[in-house]
Amino acid sequence: MLGLGSEAHRRLRGGERLGVVTVIGVPGSAPRGVGASMAVTAQGEVIGSISGGCVEADAVVLARLALATGSAQRATYGLTDVDAPAAGLACGGRIDVLAYPIALEDPVVAVVLAHEDEDRAITLGLITSGPDAGRTVAAHDPVGLPAELAADLSRAALLRENRTVTAGDSAPATVDVVALSRAPRPRLIIAGGGEHAAALCRVATAAGFAVTVVDTWDVLVTAERFPDAAERVVAAPHDYLALQGPDDVDLRTAVCILTHDERLDVPALAAALALPAGFVGALGARRTVARRTQLLAEQGVPADAVARIHMPLGLDLGGHSPDETAIAALAEIVAARHGGTGLPLRETSGPLHDARGRTRMHEPRSEPASTTEAPAPSC
Repeated sequence: MLGLGSEAHRRLRGGERLGVVTVIGVPGSAPRGVGASMAVTAQGEVIGSISGGCVEADAVVLARLALATGSAQRATYGLTDVDAPAAGLACGGRIDVLAYPIALEDPVVAVVLAHEDEDRAITLGLITSGPDAGRTVAAHDPVGLPAELAADLSRAALLRENRTVTAGDSAPATVDVVALSRAPRPRLIIAGGGEHAAALCRVATAAGFAVTVVDTWDVLVTAERFPDAAERVVAAPHDYLALQGPDDVDLRTAVCILTHDERLDVPALAAALALPAGFVGALGARRTVARRTQLLAEQGVPADAVARIHMPLGLDLGGHSPDETAIAALAEIVAARHGGTGLPLRETSGPLHDARGRTRMHEPRSEPASTTEAPAPSC
């Protein structure tokens, strides 16, 4: 039920009940993983998606049944890659889902809405079997769960994981529980307030980043130019970055230097490299990159730290406009975050939706490893 979005929140606050379908297991391949949720209103309106279209029609029926009966409904959808075409599906894959009704009167639902509105982390336990199937419990107050299940739910909250929690062999659980976690949006700190920065702010916000824009010029860092920014700061970028602590920046954070002035670029890059940010990048021509590298070395920044900088920033997409450049920059950030190759998918093999699940933005760049054997792709 996490991540349903503002429309679902509006409906719930308006007094509507929703039927929510949540992926609770992925025994095969699937476009979305455990925790993916969609909601259905009593009128049959659909909010969100759990599979990209393959099983949504059946999921709507299941959600409406949960609303009509007031009880949870469990189902498994999917076929093998061989059987799928005969059923009209483009590919195989399986998902286990649970449909259940929710309403604002549920105190856990109210907590979810408050945390998501404020972009705060939250972890829930969704009971998926037994008479309490469909009931959610907060990780910090797991009412009714066996002690070992509650402890495992707390561990999932610390790791911000979506996974089945178990009580272990020593204390068999009488219920099945799936931990559903939502982390705050990853941050993108953009130094510079030019047109490339405005374009990057737009596309990164759409991709789920909380964007901070910082520039020395107050006429550039305005709500009109950056309406989607989570934060607009008038300051020297290196001064702002120096104030960021471990509670502000983590491995999911990306810092992009777009100031185009070495008097600002170089100290900002040095400050960014001193932070635990997972990605540091900078726009610029190759001559500019060489100049920055020289100046950073003269300031005593270690060569291995400078090698972490993604500059010139962006994947080679061939575009030149600010929007096209922003897409290329965001593509490199996403690829680095998930350990992607940056290659066209038709030039790769293996599952399209793999289980890497690692934040790798902090690792030095390297040539992608070739894959010679892998399972068949999924859709």
